[in-house]
Amino acid sequence: MSFLQDPSSFTMGMWSIGAGALGAAALALVLANTDIFLSKPLQATLEYLEEIDLKTLEKEPRTFKAKELWEKNGAVIMAVRRPGCFLCREEAVDLSSLKPKLDELGVPLYAVVKEQIRTEVKDFQPYFKGEIFLDEKKKFYGPRRRKMMFMGFVRLGVWNNFFRARKVGVTGNLEGEGFILGGVFVVGSGKQGILLEHREKEFGDKVNPVSVLEAARKIKPQTSASEKK
Repeated sequence: MSFLQDPSSFTMGMWSIGAGALGAAALALVLANTDIFLSKPLQATLEYLEEIDLKTLEKEPRTFKAKELWEKNGAVIMAVRRPGCFLCREEAVDLSSLKPKLDELGVPLYAVVKEQIRTEVKDFQPYFKGEIFLDEKKKFYGPRRRKMMFMGFVRLGVWNNFFRARKVGVTGNLEGEGFILGGVFVVGSGKQGILLEHREKEFGDKVNPVSVLEAARKIKPQTSASEKK
């Protein structure tokens, strides 16, 4: 074999393979930090959201249509990726900080979760100051359900989000499904429509609270006259 007769050619060959692998890894890392491979969200319609079935989290749960949440006064709704996730808890704290101003506007704050595991929802409640409901069919995570798998852990933005949440002292756990991305909606009353739709692009891509409040201020509560129409 020629590489046994010429060790230098063997060394150069191995170096070339190593350099190629390193280059491929570097390229993969760069591409993973762009939006090229991210699945694009499909914007929800009011009609789509209205017909979503939600359940209360009581011992005897009640099933109802999601439009009940915003029919009279509009609503701010967080679709929680995973209640035990410290990034989701950080966003919940941010949204809860708006609660006094939302109360002044008469706009309720809600959250939906896609599963109920042990005490996960109960443990999430100290971070979130609104009612929480179960979306078993994961409709609030659609119409085009998007996932971020292990690629998320090589994205610089995700690591920045990790450090940001840790810095404020939020903790979490690894319980439950956490790959289906969540979001935040501000929905107007009646047929006013969706005033803000934030879709999580990557783990910890939280909504801007200022944008939420601006959208909430546009909500026009239903009057008794408009309800009769």
